[in-house]
Amino acid sequence: MVNFFLNGQKVQYNGSPDSGLLDYLRLEKKITSVKDGCSGQGVCGACTAEINGKPRLACTTKMGKLEDATVTTMEGIPEQIRNLIVGKFSEKGAVQCGYCSPGMIIRVAHIFREKTILSRDEIFKAISPNLCRCTGYIKIVDAIETALTEKQENKIPTANIGEAFPKYQSIETALGKRPFVNDIQLEGLLHASLKFSDYPRAKIKRISTQEAESIEGVERIITATDIPGEKNTGLIFKDWPLMISTEETTNFIGDVLAVVVAKTEAIAREAVNLIKIDYEVYEAVTDMHDAILKNAPLVHNGQSNVLENCKIKFGDPEQEPDKAAFTYHSIFETQRIEHAFLETETAIAIPIVQGVKLYSQGQGVYVDRRQIASLLALPEEQIEVEQVSNGGGFGGKEDLTVQGHAALCSHLLQKPVKVHLTREESIRMHPKRHPVWMDMTLSCDKNGTFTALKLKAIGDTGAYASVGTKVMERVVGHATGAYTVPKVDIEALTVYTNNIPSGAMRGFGVPQVIFALESCIDELCKQGGFDRWQIRYDNALENGSKTATGQVLESGVGLKKTLLAVKEDFQQAKFAGIACGLKNTGVGNGMIDESEVKIEVLSESNIRIHHGWTEMGQGVHNMAIQTLHEETGLDPQIMEVVVDTAAGLPTGMTTSSRATALVSKAIIDATAELNEDMKKNPIKNLVGKTYSGKFFCDWTTKPGEKTDKPVTHFSYGYATQVVILDDEGNIEKVVAAHDGGKIMNKMLFEGQIEGAVHMGLGYALSENLLMKDGKPLSYKMKDLGIIRAKEMPEVKVIGIEEKDPVGPYGAKGIGEIGMVPTAAATANALCNYDGKRRMKLPLAPIN
Repeated sequence: MVNFFLNGQKVQYNGSPDSGLLDYLRLEKKITSVKDGCSGQGVCGACTAEINGKPRLACTTKMGKLEDATVTTMEGIPEQIRNLIVGKFSEKGAVQCGYCSPGMIIRVAHIFREKTILSRDEIFKAISPNLCRCTGYIKIVDAIETALTEKQENKIPTANIGEAFPKYQSIETALGKRPFVNDIQLEGLLHASLKFSDYPRAKIKRISTQEAESIEGVERIITATDIPGEKNTGLIFKDWPLMISTEETTNFIGDVLAVVVAKTEAIAREAVNLIKIDYEVYEAVTDMHDAILKNAPLVHNGQSNVLENCKIKFGDPEQEPDKAAFTYHSIFETQRIEHAFLETETAIAIPIVQGVKLYSQGQGVYVDRRQIASLLALPEEQIEVEQVSNGGGFGGKEDLTVQGHAALCSHLLQKPVKVHLTREESIRMHPKRHPVWMDMTLSCDKNGTFTALKLKAIGDTGAYASVGTKVMERVVGHATGAYTVPKVDIEALTVYTNNIPSGAMRGFGVPQVIFALESCIDELCKQGGFDRWQIRYDNALENGSKTATGQVLESGVGLKKTLLAVKEDFQQAKFAGIACGLKNTGVGNGMIDESEVKIEVLSESNIRIHHGWTEMGQGVHNMAIQTLHEETGLDPQIMEVVVDTAAGLPTGMTTSSRATALVSKAIIDATAELNEDMKKNPIKNLVGKTYSGKFFCDWTTKPGEKTDKPVTHFSYGYATQVVILDDEGNIEKVVAAHDGGKIMNKMLFEGQIEGAVHMGLGYALSENLLMKDGKPLSYKMKDLGIIRAKEMPEVKVIGIEEKDPVGPYGAKGIGEIGMVPTAAATANALCNYDGKRRMKLPLAPIN
């Protein structure tokens, strides 16, 4: 028996002394403010609790070590201190997805009571044990600094467009009161665990479950033969099986062979380890160059390993290198990286009349619904999916991972079932950023005017397509970057291998090709003696310019303004790199961008907004609320937001930096009728009414399509970033000037850019998911190379507002473009320092 104090109350523990405090708090005491981000690896800090007056990790603390200890979670922090810190986190934009916030606030409460740390540098160091994947730590430090100096600003926030209105539910999220999926408690909830393949490419000869079935508490073991409908899923190509059957061949180590459903997660995991698999092991196809050879084994029988070849060609760039004054050619390579969202994948499914309800953290509830209906052979209307705001996505939660398994188990057993991935399982299963190989040639004339670009790119999309073809289309469509290049010959192959799939990740193929292009530009400057800022300004896109796909940008191009905004910082720096970027808003490429909303007047003090977009930290719910307030003048405090397929508002994936534009356009449409009614009636007389709105874009074209007026995307964002080094070659400062059109919320805008710069620096310098023979060399979060708070340089964000002709109030997407130029600017800074041109990411450090 272990006796200790928990949040001021004496408790007794009678279990195993080797059990962890995190499990005790979450499972026995139902305290879910402590989060599981790294599954006991002791890396992320999301589970931080205070033990004997010191911040400690609950996931690595054994219960047997707590005799006479004092343990404090969020709930036990003195109310005055808690309210001050949480209030500042909300006010300063320190809560994005909010998964890290409770653990971070425990550490901050300790700092606050000690009152020994006051400088910003000291705060950055003090919070370094805790990871944040969203904010870049800057807004967190702003909040802590303000709380420590006890500045009571008492500013009443307004929700007008452009104002720094605090993030929706930021208080509840920071306190740990708003549940994530893994926090949801249900009566009779069962738990499922997945049996993964031991090999990336092997035929399954036999699946033996007898020993696993004998474990007490096991309810059922499910295999592929139990799937009642179509077992393959996929966002574009239905090539990803929910499970692999006997006599079928696995395609990567994240393939699922069986699912154990049990009374507890621990029992389910114990049973999974007892499932025996007989394999016929084959050599895996893991090199994308080998995969395209004529005699290469096929990853998918009967289908070429080249999934798509996207091409654009205009002008005659073949002859250009001979005519150009200066030409630079090289081969560039970028790496596979992990999204590292702090909340690993979890889904809960419950049986409902004739169907299933799913609590999903995915990036598209209507896409989840369609795929699950297909798996279960049910009409879509018998599947309900409720989106639970997730703990970070960055594109990595677009694909169906555990949602399908949870729904299948619940449907077959007619009981509620949860599937939760550990950090290792998450790394093993979900798609990563595409590794891309690029053979690029860029030419210019004697004045530094770009004349031609030639590119051949190959992207490793791994075992399944995911959105790989669309990622490589972005490589093609953004190959000329933020510049006018009159002659291009661009080709990009999307290639299957037996590696972990590659899919959507912030930037979606564009950071890869911008790294190559911007490196070429600096090398042309060396050859011709051109000024690195001036050559970019002279070639920069402006109103009337053409993109790589031939799209004429008729208006709203603020790129040159971003270059002017960073000019002084760049030119005054001793060592600096510069890079520009553009990034589409909307999926475009001939696909439809659409959004529908419903506004329900439930009472004069409760208005509910229904839409279909996923809140994953970026603030899409804020955009809906602020737009409704702007259009109607209604109090934002009476508004709530719900994302549930029961509303019947079919929406695609929350991707391509499009959610703000699309949801706000639909809200504006819906308020036209609402405003007319409000002219004649007070809001209390409109109770029970629902107002619908829609935005629909079907006028874009696919790259390479023969058309007189190509329109690849309805909008673009533009940016210039400067990376400044100190005398030792370390990054001292990043200046990020971004054209966001109309900046809808200044605080959230800055937070998105700061977080993206953090991710971009990690991509440039240290992040790399190394694999060999189809398997990661490490499943440890500490080995992913994520930059800690103490390693972050100063980030100066400059907002440019060049209004877009389509976006609401002129707004453009900013979630992805924030990291588009970062790696390129970093590479150019390092080369400016030591003269070495680095062709691969992550970049080789300064010696």
